[in-house]
Amino acid sequence: MKMLNLFIVSDSIGETGELVAKAAISQFRPGLQHTKLKRFPHIDSIDHIKEITELAKEQNAIILYTLVQTNMRDALIECCKQYQLESVDLIGPVLNLLENSLGEKPFEEPGLVRKLDEDYFKKIEAIEFAVKYDDGRDPRGLLQADIVLIGVSRTSKTPLSQYLANKRYKVANVPLVPEVEPPEELFQIDPAKCFGLVITPEKLNFIRKERLIAIGLNDDASYAKIERINDEIKHFDKVVRRIGCRVIDVTNRAVEETANEVINHIFKNN
Repeated sequence: MKMLNLFIVSDSIGETGELVAKAAISQFRPGLQHTKLKRFPHIDSIDHIKEITELAKEQNAIILYTLVQTNMRDALIECCKQYQLESVDLIGPVLNLLENSLGEKPFEEPGLVRKLDEDYFKKIEAIEFAVKYDDGRDPRGLLQADIVLIGVSRTSKTPLSQYLANKRYKVANVPLVPEVEPPEELFQIDPAKCFGLVITPEKLNFIRKERLIAIGLNDDASYAKIERINDEIKHFDKVVRRIGCRVIDVTNRAVEETANEVINHIFKNN
């Protein structure tokens, strides 16, 4: 059986080229028997291309390449002609087709698809983090979080956590009630990443009454009484003073507005 020698040349990690090569080879040699695959990733200069084509000539290799920059593709084509090497451009024809169809120039920036994938997975990780450490479920998350939100019940901690998670921030939130001591981890974190959410007693009274009605309960429960709310806000004030964190008034404020204030503050302190 004839030995097959393939060079995979890429300006990124070369994963796409290798997958295409293996898919094609498997149609002839399912176990990739008598096949050598060598990947050349992060090729960013014409000197590299010259070295690779010289080596390919010595080893009688076929070159498959995924180079997004036109000048790099042109250089490889010329070198392959010079050494009479077989080569296949795996991405250039697609780029040319899209350029003609869209009437737009490609960015020609290596690794963009990988950057997009990394961004997606960071977002998923942040969303899972926000769910896991929502509502003070596990105080250990406070030490791992990028942002910590604290506040009394119904101050939009959870919606804000999810919104920030979609911006790729790992967020934990803790509800504050007078009868329960805040977790010790809350006082070990950097105050700059902690935000207290406060709301006027009147607004909170209205929100809590609506919540009680929505779940089929009487709206005159202690949870919605002004006296109880005032006690909770006093406790909240005491805790935020001890932490020394920033306080944001979320009364009549959209989640997006609060999120922007949090992000701007984090950005300024980094």
